[in-house]
Amino acid sequence: MSESSFELTSSPGAVTAPERQSIPSPAPPADPSDLNAPELLLNRELTWLSFNRRVLHEAEDGRNPLLERVKFLAIANATLDEFVMKRIGGLKQQVAAGVSNLSVDGRSPAQQISECYAVMRGLKERSKQLLESLRRELAEVGIRVSSWDDLTTAERTAARDFYLHNVFPLVTPQAMDPAHPFPFVSNLSLNLFVTLRRDPSDFETLQARVKVPVGKGVSRFVRVGDEATFVPLEEVMAANLDLLFPDMHVDRVELFRVTRNSNTERDEEQADDLVSLIETELRDRKFAAIVRMSVAEGMTPLTRGYLAAELGLDEHEDVFEIEGTLGLADLFELYKLDRPELKFEPHHPVDLPDFQTDRNLFHVIRDRGSLLVHHPYQSFATSVETFLEEAANDPKVRAIKATIYRTADRSRIVNHLEQAARNGKQVAVVVELKARFDERANLRWANRLESVGIHVTYGVVGLKTHCKVILVVRQDYDGLRRYAHLGTGNYHSGTARLYSDVGLFTCDPQIGHDLTELFNYLTTGYKPGRDFHKLLPAPKLLKRAMLAKIEREAEHAEAGRKALIRMKMNALEDVDVTRALYRAAQRGVEIDLVVRDTCRLRAGVPGITDRVRVISVVGKFLEHARIYYFHNAGDAELYIGSADLMQRNLESRVETVVPVEDPVLREELLYVLDTQLTDYRSAWEMRPDGTYEQRTGGDLSCQDTFVTHAEAQHRAATKLQKRRTKSLGARNYRR
Repeated sequence: MSESSFELTSSPGAVTAPERQSIPSPAPPADPSDLNAPELLLNRELTWLSFNRRVLHEAEDGRNPLLERVKFLAIANATLDEFVMKRIGGLKQQVAAGVSNLSVDGRSPAQQISECYAVMRGLKERSKQLLESLRRELAEVGIRVSSWDDLTTAERTAARDFYLHNVFPLVTPQAMDPAHPFPFVSNLSLNLFVTLRRDPSDFETLQARVKVPVGKGVSRFVRVGDEATFVPLEEVMAANLDLLFPDMHVDRVELFRVTRNSNTERDEEQADDLVSLIETELRDRKFAAIVRMSVAEGMTPLTRGYLAAELGLDEHEDVFEIEGTLGLADLFELYKLDRPELKFEPHHPVDLPDFQTDRNLFHVIRDRGSLLVHHPYQSFATSVETFLEEAANDPKVRAIKATIYRTADRSRIVNHLEQAARNGKQVAVVVELKARFDERANLRWANRLESVGIHVTYGVVGLKTHCKVILVVRQDYDGLRRYAHLGTGNYHSGTARLYSDVGLFTCDPQIGHDLTELFNYLTTGYKPGRDFHKLLPAPKLLKRAMLAKIEREAEHAEAGRKALIRMKMNALEDVDVTRALYRAAQRGVEIDLVVRDTCRLRAGVPGITDRVRVISVVGKFLEHARIYYFHNAGDAELYIGSADLMQRNLESRVETVVPVEDPVLREELLYVLDTQLTDYRSAWEMRPDGTYEQRTGGDLSCQDTFVTHAEAQHRAATKLQKRRTKSLGARNYRR
């Protein structure tokens, strides 16, 4: 398919499955010329919650295997916890600081919290109903998630015995009285609030908090007997409190769970030691303010008010009463059951066709110029990791430079970098210490890399290093040559099996020059005089370049030329870019956006965005690639990179966006965009009010199509390699 013919084909599918709850968004402005009206900008927090609703829908969708639905329910609740920690926590900080300024979409911080809470309560109700349904379906296939009351006498005896020998020694009850102040309650912990009496006839009551010690080898769901019967650990503990409080009368047992703010970043420009600063932030996060408490249904008003007061919460706003199980993220444990018939068919990534060879990979890249890899359909292990492994062991490689934002616990990437250093190569690694929730792991990696003589730096003060780049300098036959990998995903072998990303291998001299400039900037912080030929780095060039390309497309439209913009990203949040897209649409540019979650732009508003379509793809893999396409009157430009179109990515992070110029690789990327835009199985399309409807009418999702496409490429490459081997063998025989 050529770029000039990159048009949507019609589909018999229809958009018929609406979201069950509308996001509370103001109506679009009546005056189409007023592109600065706040009503045109959707709220960042509410659009993210809309994405969470789409994930939850995957748990409701009966077309998905049963345990996959359980997994999606766990994911939806885990990401909701993260939303509270990051987004609600930040809004609460604004309220506490007295910030009353309205957001660009016309909401105060307090109003945003209130509207988010309303949506979250709806999501919690859906989760509760869904869990009940899933429990019934699991029971039909022999997996029982029971309550203590449903267990037989023999099962209760077995559960008590398990608890006594495997969990009880870890449990520490904490009294609450004048001699024992209210205890510290850790983030996302599950807790029993126990009310006791020394004697049933006693007037005086005593209170104690008992933490449910889930994690570090302790499962949330206790398996009873040899059958697949599970009971929540908190119920086992509640039914056996006589072990903790012998000869005491248990009056009530009430369950609660807290979520703490994760926004504890300090000003690194004022810090003398960045490592010490990160360690301080981690300690701060442990003791950060609590922003939400979830309580099990039936908690007495007295207990609820007491806990809210002690934890510094508004009893009416910040306390969520949950009917059913708290902490549904722990359902991941059930997904791990060995029941393959209840899961998606296992996906096995195939090798990148050009790497299916015994040749030196640097020779392959040099001959091709550039290669494209599409994860998880093509293997991360036999492409990116193999590239770095060869670099570590190739005697002609002189230096390796890399960035690490997030990586796996047992990272082969780190192993190969260490091996390179042991082999005498110059190795420099930029480790981002402030990658949220990965700070501790990255500190550990940084110390380990330094211990083998690798030059480790932490990027530029005030900017997160979010780019995903490996640069290899090799002594080729004609002098030093630079080889590189630039990707949209982290160098993390685990997420490479779960996230959909693209990456570029290249030995383009100008890109090599640009990456040298980039690493020199990252390792020194000095930016004056740095010229970039092809790379669009943020914060130096990227935002300005994106705005210029959008404006150029609008000028083409006004001149009567074809004008088309297509973008795929995780989030569209930057206000300047959003308004530029609005202006371009009004001037005649056709715009197609594949946006996974947050999107400020309203699609399909009459007189404003008639020419704009926004879809979100939700499937078995998390969409994570960023692809940017500008038709440019036939002289098309196509980019991939690490940056979403968010203000933080464009202005507060070091990002890389790189052009893809090889015609074959461009066709591959256009195929990705076209396949997603014509998906009628896993795509959701935005309506003018900002809500989404799931498209229907298709059998295969775009992700299934990519699996088939990658496997076909792999088979074709394998056949070609066999023919070449056979032909070479025949020639050698004739000799």
